Amino acid sequence: MSDGKIVESVVTYITKQIVDDADTVEVEVASDGPDAVVAEVRTAKSDMGRVIGRRGRVARAIRSVARAAGDEEGLSVQVEFLD
Repeated sequence: MSDGKIVESVVTYITKQIVDDADTVEVEVASDGPDAVVAEVRTAKSDMGRVIGRRGRVARAIRSVARAAGDEEGLSVQVEFLD
């Protein structure tokens, strides 16, 4: 079983490219079952709007890429954006 390292790397990289303050980006991947993980993304409050995007489009795109990365590891992936 995989531990979500690819998912963590991909989500961290994408998020850091979007925000103004890349040093505040934190991505934690936690197990959510035998073949599932949850990636929790935290950024500075001022950057959260950029990460979510208009009508959630950027967040939806990040989730899509994270799911593709999870497929590489055989995992189901869920991404949550936390304040």
